[in-house]
Amino acid sequence: MTHGSIIFGELIGTAILILFGAGVCAAVTLNHSKAQGAGWVVIAFGWGFGVLAGAYTAAPKSGGHLNPAVTLGLAIAGITRWNDVPYYLLGQLAGAILGSVLTWLLYFAQFQANAEEDKALPTLGIFSTAPEIRNPAANLITEIIATMGLVLPILFFGKNLGTGLGPIPGTTAYGSGIGILLVSLLVVGIGLSLGGPTGYAINPARDLGPRLTHSVLPIPNKGSSDWGYAWIPVVGPLIGGALAALVYKAAF
Repeated sequence: MTHGSIIFGELIGTAILILFGAGVCAAVTLNHSKAQGAGWVVIAFGWGFGVLAGAYTAAPKSGGHLNPAVTLGLAIAGITRWNDVPYYLLGQLAGAILGSVLTWLLYFAQFQANAEEDKALPTLGIFSTAPEIRNPAANLITEIIATMGLVLPILFFGKNLGTGLGPIPGTTAYGSGIGILLVSLLVVGIGLSLGGPTGYAINPARDLGPRLTHSVLPIPNKGSSDWGYAWIPVVGPLIGGALAALVYKAAF
């Protein structure tokens, strides 16, 4: 696996992840969308399907990490080579930006209509996360625990025969076959069970890339990009991924 294939795979896979994920948030949120008001369950499944589509697309080229917290956890666990890590991160962040731009283009008419509404809708929640109760310590702990709930099962899945998840050093997070489906369902479960407090970023690129995009896109009445909160969905998942890897190493 070359560094070029890692960047390409992660870029395409993460772009698909964000297109589906931010896309379902736009569908549920924006006025003049047929899915407006469909609710949290729809959002959770939309993100899960985004993982499914993105990881299957990226897996042959990069293994389909799609998430710096997953990449960090795999590197600490000794599954991914450390010298590959920067290329994973580059592809993931670029892919997240691309996916959020594609979401904006897909819902362009709805975003433009935000300028004409009597009461404009804030749009950051379509792209990035925000807490229901702003408490930095509690928000950080939520993201750490939720990310451990993602990365730890991914690592342990590889020890289960028949899952198709057996980790190949330096190449893959999810493996192939049913493994990617299991991780996709895991993401749905995290959204349904653990996503209420902060919106479950559990992925630094998933939050930071779209937040950067939101800050520069010409969206009418888009509201703040909330940079004061932006460090939590980056730092929390990285800590969670690292802790999950340490638990894995202690177990094996």
